[in-house]
Amino acid sequence: MVNTEKMINELNNNSLYRALGIRVETAVDGKARSRLTPPQDVCWPFPGQPHGGILFTFMDTTMAWSVLSRLDPGYNCTTVNLNIHYTHPAKGDEFTCSAWLTHQTGRTCFVRADIHDKQERFLAMGQATFRIIQTALTP
Repeated sequence: MVNTEKMINELNNNSLYRALGIRVETAVDGKARSRLTPPQDVCWPFPGQPHGGILFTFMDTTMAWSVLSRLDPGYNCTTVNLNIHYTHPAKGDEFTCSAWLTHQTGRTCFVRADIHDKQERFLAMGQATFRIIQTALTP
């Protein structure tokens, strides 16, 4: 799937991404990069630290985009499994996630990702399995 800047901008404008502060920056050739600027209401229970579930969603989103960047029109993907390891508390107001597709076999894709803060501190790493699905055709 060709992810043009216009297409990514349109898809970035969904209610989930806006609520959490997620913005996909690029998704090309099995690689994706996103930025998280979390609003304070998702920084709980510690001010200035997004909840681990927010980081999980951020990573899952970025990983999915790495898969989507390789799919033909009419196909989508769904997360089968995602394991994440938090290596350092996520403190700050901006984070980046980089994801890359490591292997595809049939309709199954394997992806890895890392999250860093503005100071390039390594905060989390993950690996996931995605299933490629055919999207419903609209009349």
